[in-house]
Amino acid sequence: MNWVLQSKLYKLPQLALAHRLQATRLFIDARVKWVRDPFLDTAVEKEKDLKPLCSLLHHILSSPSLSLPLSSASLLHLPSSATTSTAASFFLKYPSVFTIFQPSPGLPLHVRLAPSALSIHRQESALHLSPSTRHSAATRLAKLLMLTGSLALPFHIIDKFRWDLGLPPNYVPDLLSDYPDYFNVRAVKDEATGKELLALELVSWRDELAVSSLQERVRDGDFNGKPGKRIRFSMNFPRGFDLEKRVKAWVDRWQDLPYISPYEDGFHLAPSGDQAEKWMVAVLHELLWLLLSKKTERDNLLCWGEYMGFGTRFKKVLAHHPGIFYISNKLKTQTVVLREAYRKDFLVERHPLMGMRHRYIYLMSKAKKSQKSRTIRKRAISF
Repeated sequence: MNWVLQSKLYKLPQLALAHRLQATRLFIDARVKWVRDPFLDTAVEKEKDLKPLCSLLHHILSSPSLSLPLSSASLLHLPSSATTSTAASFFLKYPSVFTIFQPSPGLPLHVRLAPSALSIHRQESALHLSPSTRHSAATRLAKLLMLTGSLALPFHIIDKFRWDLGLPPNYVPDLLSDYPDYFNVRAVKDEATGKELLALELVSWRDELAVSSLQERVRDGDFNGKPGKRIRFSMNFPRGFDLEKRVKAWVDRWQDLPYISPYEDGFHLAPSGDQAEKWMVAVLHELLWLLLSKKTERDNLLCWGEYMGFGTRFKKVLAHHPGIFYISNKLKTQTVVLREAYRKDFLVERHPLMGMRHRYIYLMSKAKKSQKSRTIRKRAISF
């Protein structure tokens, strides 16, 4: 990994202590059990079908007529998390979002957005165009690139996080072109295949952005007590979860290790040492904090970690620290959730774009309620 961080970023007052501790404190050989968290599972399940729904919205609205023939729409690919196998069945499942109609006699059936869904989309589009939202999105993307150290990421990896970062569907022409002082497109070599890939590059390092969310809260005195206190990660466990005494003792010692910013180079640390693990937790914590919903599919994180050169170390971090990261098995996939970002099943801080997404969720739930009432009426008539 070719790190290009400025040398002054490596100056940590307790770095010598970190070198001594990393070789003497290793994670003990104890199994940390997984315990289901019903609240965080609910937070994941709330967004069932939301991502494929928004994907289909984009396809429909990309057509000049704002509609698509049902036959061609049925060929659209749905993400694996979708609860239906075809787009046609998806349209029928959410009649409060999609309307199936016949433009004129003899023509095939088409699908378009219901008026309520179209209204939400227009408000969402206006939000994407607002200066504050655009600057926020550009900042999150810049910080993501800074986490890599090389200041560049192939587009196929960025695309895995596009939805979670809150980037517009066509973010390259619609957003990046307005920030030439931030972003540049260049080719990078894939070390695994030797092929060249298109990548997004940060034009230059930005000191003002090289501050993690934890550091900001400590600096402002809103986290872990008074400013200047050693940074410890917030840990929350579901009811019924108990750490073994020896694991708890290790966690307490591990929390007291120096905090190394995720925007600094930690690859010089011994890979199996606790200090390296605390740095990796900081990287993973910051990455999740950049995302609107503070969660993403586990495969996205592992893909990003593989590119970073972490290998299987991300998997170990997730397994060792269930009080920081929760892995939900809902929606046919595994989703990693940052625990401290939630109170029960609600986000502590909700981005305006998440507010728009929850309006779609409410609209989708109306369809389910109407379907349920129709089923009840049919049963009543049959009696």
